[in-house]
Amino acid sequence: MLSARAQETVYLTLDQALQTALSENASVRIADLEIERTGYARKGTYAALFPQIDGSGSYQRTIKKQVMYMDFAIGGMGSGDSSEGGGSVSRDGIEVGRWNTWSTGVSASMPLVNAQLWKSLQISDQDVELAVEKARASRLETVTQVKKAFFTVLLAKEALGVYQSVYENARENLELTEKKYNAQRASELDLTRAKTTLANAVPNMYDAANSVELGLWQLKAVMGVDLDSNIDVAGTLKDYAETMLEAPESSSDLSGNSSLRQLAIQAEQLANTVKMQQYAFLPSLAVGFNYSINAMANDYNFSQYKWSPYSYVGLSLSIPIFSGGKRLNAVRQAKVQAAELDIQRTNTERQLQIAIRQYLGTMDTATKSYASAASAVETAQKAYSIARQSYDVGRSTLTDLNDARLALTQSELGVCQAIFSYLSAKSDLEGTLGADFIENSKTNE
Repeated sequence: MLSARAQETVYLTLDQALQTALSENASVRIADLEIERTGYARKGTYAALFPQIDGSGSYQRTIKKQVMYMDFAIGGMGSGDSSEGGGSVSRDGIEVGRWNTWSTGVSASMPLVNAQLWKSLQISDQDVELAVEKARASRLETVTQVKKAFFTVLLAKEALGVYQSVYENARENLELTEKKYNAQRASELDLTRAKTTLANAVPNMYDAANSVELGLWQLKAVMGVDLDSNIDVAGTLKDYAETMLEAPESSSDLSGNSSLRQLAIQAEQLANTVKMQQYAFLPSLAVGFNYSINAMANDYNFSQYKWSPYSYVGLSLSIPIFSGGKRLNAVRQAKVQAAELDIQRTNTERQLQIAIRQYLGTMDTATKSYASAASAVETAQKAYSIARQSYDVGRSTLTDLNDARLALTQSELGVCQAIFSYLSAKSDLEGTLGADFIENSKTNE
C-alpha cells in the first residue's frame, strides 16, 4: 500500500493504478471475503451428509413422586373394600420413583435417502459460483472507475496547461501593450483590455488547478489508498490518442457481461429450487442410533449408584402426506420467481445493447471530433501567429489578438475533450463487455 509519508511524488501509470486498486479497493476486498463466507456456508451444508452426533446429560430432582394405584386380591384378609371375587382393593397408592434421576448418553443420526437435501447441496455450490461472479463484477467496476478517474486527472492537467499558457500569453500581451501605450502606439482602451484579459485568465487557472487536486483525490479514493498519499499520474491524454484508431470491441458478444452471468447463475439456482420444492413430496429415509445410561437414587452417594444402560439403532422413514398446500405453493412460488428472472434477464440484455450502442456512438463522435479539433488547432495556431505579428506592427487590434487566442484555446481544449470522451466511453464499453484487466495483463505477459 502506498504510504502517505513518502516525500517524493510517485507517478503512477494506468496499469500501476489498476493493480493497486485491485488489491486495496474496499469493494474488491469485501467481495473476496464474501467468496470466503459462501465457501464456509457450502461446507456447512455438506455437513448434513455426515452423521450428526450429539451428547446429552440431565439431572432431575423429584418434588412430588407420582402415585400409582393397583387393584389386587388379598384373599379376604385385612381391611379394605370388597371387590368382585371376594378380594379386596387397596385404598393407599404406591409412590413410584426416586428423588434423584441422572441420565447421560450419545445419539447419532444420518440421512440415507433425502432428495431435497441433495438438491440443496447443488444450490449451495451455485451460491459460491455467484459470489465469485459478483467479485468479478466488483473488479470490473473498480477497473472502470479507476480508468475514468485516471483520465479525468489527465484531462484536468491538460486544461491546467492550456489555461497556464493563456495566462502567460495574456501577461506577455499586457507587457507589450504597456510598452506600446508608453510609446503612444496603443490606446488606453487597449491597455485596459489587456489588463482585463490577464485578470480573467487567473480564475480559470485556479479552477483548473483545483480540478486536478479533486481528480487526484477521487483517484486515490477508488484506488483505496490514503488521500494524503503523494501520488500523481504519469503521461498525457495525447499518449492515448493512438487508441482511437483501434477497432472497438464487438458489440454483439455479451458473454463476458457480469450482470448476465449473474442472472444465468440465478436462473440455474431457481430451476434447482423448483426441483428441490418438488422433491419435498418424496419420502426420506434416515438411520438413527442412541445409547444412554440412567441412574435413580434418593441420595448423592455416586459410588453406590446402579447405572442402567439403554441403546437402540433403527431406520426412520418419513412420508409426506398432507401439509395444507404448503409444499405445492412453495413450488408455484419458485416457478413465478423463475419467470420474473427470465423477464429481468431479457430486459437487462436489451438495456445493455442500448448502452453499448451509446458507447460506440460516443466513441465514433469523439474520433471525428478529435480529427476536426486537431485540424482546428493547426489552423488556430497559424491564425494566432499571424494576429500576433500584425498586432506587433500595429496592423490589428488587441481584440483581434484576443479572439485568435480564444480560438486557439478552444481548439486545444477540444482535442483534449475528444480524447477524454473516447477513453471514458471505451472504459464503460470494456466494463459492459466484461473485459477483465487481470486476464488481459496475463495475456500481455
